[in-house]
Amino acid sequence: MTPGARISAAIEILNAMADGTPAEQAMTRWARSSRFAGSKDRAAVRDHVFDVLRQRCQVAYMGQGETGRALMIGLLRVQGVDPAPLFNGEGHAPRPLAEAELDVPAPPTDEATAWNLPDWMIPAFKASLGDRAELTAQALQTRAPITLRVNVARGNVVAAMEKLSQQGIETKANPLASTALTVTAGERKIRSSSSYLQGDVELQDASSQAIVAAMPNGARVLDYCAGGGGKSLAIAMNADTEVFAHDIDPARMRDLPARAARARATVHQFDAEEMTAQKPFDVVLCDAPCSGSGAWRRSAEGKWTLSERRLKDLTQIQDDILDKAATLTAVHGTLVYATCSIFAVENEHRIAAFLTRHPEWTQVYSKRFDVDENGDGFFTAHLMRV
Repeated sequence: MTPGARISAAIEILNAMADGTPAEQAMTRWARSSRFAGSKDRAAVRDHVFDVLRQRCQVAYMGQGETGRALMIGLLRVQGVDPAPLFNGEGHAPRPLAEAELDVPAPPTDEATAWNLPDWMIPAFKASLGDRAELTAQALQTRAPITLRVNVARGNVVAAMEKLSQQGIETKANPLASTALTVTAGERKIRSSSSYLQGDVELQDASSQAIVAAMPNGARVLDYCAGGGGKSLAIAMNADTEVFAHDIDPARMRDLPARAARARATVHQFDAEEMTAQKPFDVVLCDAPCSGSGAWRRSAEGKWTLSERRLKDLTQIQDDILDKAATLTAVHGTLVYATCSIFAVENEHRIAAFLTRHPEWTQVYSKRFDVDENGDGFFTAHLMRV
């Protein structure tokens, strides 16, 4: 595909999303109907779509519209590229720019457009992040790093880096966790590499790895909101720990057995009844459902679908999870709370509310992880009974 044809494909996908189709579904439908597109073409089109989502306010402003065409015109301008040569109507490229589309707006001055956030989020960002609010908003407009977790139960970090390099995947140490490697080249080779297929490495954000690394050791650890099981597998690298995984929606854990087998790790999956019968646990990790705001570089659609009402509903879910998890934690055990959110209402406020409801507990540790070149935005806190 030519660069212009890739832009046309992105326009098609963005228009499908405007009609209500989720981004991943729209991408999948286009790929299935476009068998002629090679892997590099699909990757380039995907990059266009997700770059638009990360910067939607600004690209809509610069493109003077919300259609897929306007958004792609705006994206190119934001990236410092003149759209006219690419919108030339040749082959499968978009038709040439109309006279009105040739006008380039002056740079935006309002915060919502410059920060690429819905208006209602601006106060929440400022209240949660203080002087890092603008930096975080800007960071969420960029692409996230690709990070691997070295399975130290199978080998060491240096050996893993050397093996990856031999397969065309270059990495560097990530400062957030001793097991974390940031991929600097060859990221599209990861899933087909022997290092990945043989369980030597796993895709996992470095901040997520750091949360696991900060957890206290325990003979029996429960990952209460396991989802895909990334943190369960990271915990299982400790041979002295028996790991249990639960999720209110078991379907979210459907890939966990295959991932555990690849890593040669043992993770016991529980339904609610089995989990209650097996309590108490030395450590209970609650990686709670949240806005995902700290990871919006990876799932930028969430920035635009989150509402104030949904955020409030999430805080109630988080409170309920903490209350239930407390009953599963051993008397001298640790309850670990975590989110990939930057909002204080999902983080510090939830811990404060929990301690008000349960004065017999105290916070012994807490940490925020910034959205930056090393990892996603996360929060974690450790709670123990007084």
